[in-house]
Amino acid sequence: QVQLVESGGGLVQAGGSLRLSCAASGRTFSTYAMGWFRQAPGKEREFVAAINRSSGITYYAGAVKGRFTISRDNAKNTVTVYLQMSSLKPEDTAVYYCAGSPLTYPGNREADFNSWGQGTQVTVSS
Repeated sequence: QVQLVESGGGLVQAGGSLRLSCAASGRTFSTYAMGWFRQAPGKEREFVAAINRSSGITYYAGAVKGRFTISRDNAKNTVTVYLQMSSLKPEDTAVYYCAGSPLTYPGNREADFNSWGQGTQVTVSS
């Protein structure tokens, strides 16, 4: 079955770094664009970053550009997507979700993505 499993979340001090991972299987995710979204307490889920299937194109939300880097590894049966987060701020505190899109260049809308993980908590203390 389709599975996207995030890992790597945790508690970190402001200014620190974390690397999130997402293992995606059950579909030909090597042909999918992949992305990360996040949802802070009391807020709607928002786009963070996305990468196209060949890793040639990446794009980011303005709030994380220059601090976060998305990358991917297209192995045969499982695609792994990474989100390297640096210079973390308390406002980065959220549940982070991995998502897959069949579109070549999905936008930043949730509707462009049809596969979702359960999320991993990231907490940044001040």
